[in-house]
Amino acid sequence: MERFDAVVVGAGPNGLTAATTLADAGRSVLVVERSDEIGGGARTLELTEPGVLHDICSTSHPIAVLSPYLTSLPLADHGLEWAHADFPLAHAVSPGHAAVLHRDLERAVDALGTDGPAYRKVMGPLVRDWPKLQDAILGPIPRLPRHPLPLARFGVHAVLPATTAARRFRSESTRALFAGCAAHAFLPLSRPLTASFGWFLMATAHLAGWPVARGGSASIVRALASYARTRGVEIRTGYDVTSLDELPARHLTLLDVSPNQLARIAADRLPPGYLRKATAFVRGPGAFKLDAVTDGTIPWIEPDLGRAGTVHLDGTLDAIDEAETAAFGGRHPDRPFILVVQASRFDPTRAPRGSETVWAYAHVPNGSRVDLTDHVIGRIEEYAPGFRETIRAVHTTDTAALEAHNPNYLGGDISGGAHTFRQLVFRPFPQRDPYATPLPGVFLCSSSTPPGAGTHGMCGHLAARSALAWTPD
Repeated sequence: MERFDAVVVGAGPNGLTAATTLADAGRSVLVVERSDEIGGGARTLELTEPGVLHDICSTSHPIAVLSPYLTSLPLADHGLEWAHADFPLAHAVSPGHAAVLHRDLERAVDALGTDGPAYRKVMGPLVRDWPKLQDAILGPIPRLPRHPLPLARFGVHAVLPATTAARRFRSESTRALFAGCAAHAFLPLSRPLTASFGWFLMATAHLAGWPVARGGSASIVRALASYARTRGVEIRTGYDVTSLDELPARHLTLLDVSPNQLARIAADRLPPGYLRKATAFVRGPGAFKLDAVTDGTIPWIEPDLGRAGTVHLDGTLDAIDEAETAAFGGRHPDRPFILVVQASRFDPTRAPRGSETVWAYAHVPNGSRVDLTDHVIGRIEEYAPGFRETIRAVHTTDTAALEAHNPNYLGGDISGGAHTFRQLVFRPFPQRDPYATPLPGVFLCSSSTPPGAGTHGMCGHLAARSALAWTPD
């Protein structure tokens, strides 16, 4: 009868980092994956035409290049390379008018004009203190922080609603640039802590840029899997787990699943109180995704938009807040917040010469089945007249298709659960160990645990460390 020290369910970035952490500690590890292909939200497929590579979900990876754990691994030796745009980020405010965030902090301050000093006042200490802050930001909120003063300095700004924090800026374009980053929270920008998303993501642009993985996001998981195998990890695909009883004998179980899914596969084992909490774990808004391949590049009116890896569409702080409030409340915004990534412009391995991949998604209510294809194309067309005529092929993915691709994306929620105050501060539930479950030796390691969504592998790594410290009663 086969037996392992640990079995990890799910071969996305967090499942694989959990496995490598356990293997590096000398444990025998099996990873099982429901799909025939590893990767979870970091897969790359030929969605539109043969030879054209599109990232299924995550594509820009500012946190991956800052992840304390990922950067500790020799992933470059296993084929991982990063490609950077001229600018990490740009925000299309109105046709012909864009706000650009430079990677260099001082150039960013200069470009922001009269808002530069106010921006530097917050961003300068955040960038300077990053080595002291990274464990607190990319992990559970610490009870006894190692560096309380830098964390408190950041916390004063992070705890605010984005709508309040943005008032330190005078220009609508700077406020919009900040609001676009804060909108990654998938929350109304009037909610507390939404400013933390804005400040943190803007800081990542200065600390490491917003790069893409050369060859597609799948390159990240391929490198992780390659490293894992050198450490003795076994990976099996096409292994759908509907009950914990289906797993081989093991001492530890790490689940790269949401609490909602844990409630499904372990309902007969979980205590009633925990089962109720897991079932009621709140999901965030969803995403409608569009992938296209075009002849030539997107014909932006504003040239700087063509030099940015990620482009946010569009509008003012108030417009973005209105859109996010609607989506969070289950209503379709008139103009949903849209993100566009033009990865092949900076990573030519993704498309043949003369072609470009376009990755875009819009924030929509959880479970939305509305087809926004024409809307997304039309919104890009506002800033790039003639864009529609350049399109050769389109592939769209609604919230149901996202969930079918990755069951962690319930209702199209790619964030691992709503970032409400309670679920952000006490992710997933208020308890001493955020990765532990009431089941002996069973731990959650998905993006529903701290520090949350992003291709950084920290959820898996920290869950594995928690598991390694566990001893049976």
